[in-house]
Amino acid sequence: MTSTPIRTAVAGFGLSGSVFHAPFIEANPAYELAVIATSDAARQSQAKERYPEARIVNTPEDILALADQLDLIVLGTPPATHYPLAKAALEAGLDVVVDKPFVIHSAQGEELIELADRLGRVLTVYQNRRWDGDALTVRKLLDAGTLGTVTRFEVGMERWAPEIAKAWKASATAEDGGGVLFDLGTHVLDLALRFFGPATVTYAEIAARRPQEKADDDVFLALRHESGVATHVTINLNSHLHGPRFRILGTQGAFVKFGTDPQEPFVLGGGLPTDPEYGVEPPENAGTLDVDGQRSRIATERGAYPEFYRLLAEKLDDGGATSRRPVPVDPADSVTILKLIEQARVLASKEISGRA
Repeated sequence: MTSTPIRTAVAGFGLSGSVFHAPFIEANPAYELAVIATSDAARQSQAKERYPEARIVNTPEDILALADQLDLIVLGTPPATHYPLAKAALEAGLDVVVDKPFVIHSAQGEELIELADRLGRVLTVYQNRRWDGDALTVRKLLDAGTLGTVTRFEVGMERWAPEIAKAWKASATAEDGGGVLFDLGTHVLDLALRFFGPATVTYAEIAARRPQEKADDDVFLALRHESGVATHVTINLNSHLHGPRFRILGTQGAFVKFGTDPQEPFVLGGGLPTDPEYGVEPPENAGTLDVDGQRSRIATERGAYPEFYRLLAEKLDDGGATSRRPVPVDPADSVTILKLIEQARVLASKEISGRA
């Protein structure tokens, strides 16, 4: 790495900026956390206390006004702002990280990719669940061929969240980027495509159960991959008892994993990515592997969210858009996820119309 740090700004200091971005940027010597934007007074105080060297401004537009003093902007703002802010940042000469969902409409994502290519800028999307410990464990099992030919992949993210804590989420419709399908759904669909390749949505149930929900909080999708694998996706914020995170059936074995990746709660609790215990899951949460009737517990791989910013630093240090190194997440992958979501909404609408 060069001795010149990547001058980075984080737009938004809610959960996204304060837990998933700022701690990892600060922990990586390749970056300088130069600017943080938040208009919330309490969050400004928190940002100043945690990152005294960073300049605190009110809005993402304030960051764009400083573009000539920066190299990279990270957008941890509500989804409806992603497209206009990413477009403005690229045009201001910045490289851009966009938190998921990339944008609201796949056509917007395609436009941003074309713009970044034309301007010679780096554009990537923060699909951090690729580096969940359990996802890395599944990847290891698949690469080793332990399960034989996989026939069915079941992936879920379920929570009990009867109240909507964030004001923007409480008022957001699907057209605003609200709802669990844009939120957690982008993660599980990304993993399904990473593991088993291109797919089509063949069935969709999309519902809003909570009285205050304006988008969706209960989703089931069935996908058929070109590889032949059938994927079932369950995303639910109304679940007192959670189903498995992963259940994978193959011709030689099966794997089941419950629980939640520990990286987010660790940072929320005050831990740092550089702590020795970061990303380490308790042994009792290990998944269960069955191969030809022989069962064993499989220790979960260590979670690795820092990999995203490590890979991005390598890309930027090697010449940015001119480098042949890949970005941590190809934004085209995120566009494909958005197209699946669009397919699912059409199918769910037809399902409702058919029952009417």
